[in-house]
Amino acid sequence: MRVLVELLRIVFLFIFGGALVWGVLGPFYHVHPISGEYQWLGVLGVYGILFVLYRNRWQFSGWYKGRVKKKRPRRMTRIIVFASVLLMASPWVITTINQ
Repeated sequence: MRVLVELLRIVFLFIFGGALVWGVLGPFYHVHPISGEYQWLGVLGVYGILFVLYRNRWQFSGWYKGRVKKKRPRRMTRIIVFASVLLMASPWVITTINQ
């Protein structure tokens, strides 16, 4: 039962957390029409950041009490965060290159 509740918590965090971040970030992608076509790259970046937050913080405050709860290594965390920031910035970069 705890696993099911934790899965529902993950779905809730990713859907509503992603929607909250997208509510702030989304309008910036519509400044230029070309960048709106590549906004899906920004979505991948947002979910990358949410993944890191879950694996390094939020999993320790949940209902699941499994044995395999550990943080991601620092190097891997930095790689994922850096790639996510690049993905969130890529629609503007692509727009600049295409002009």
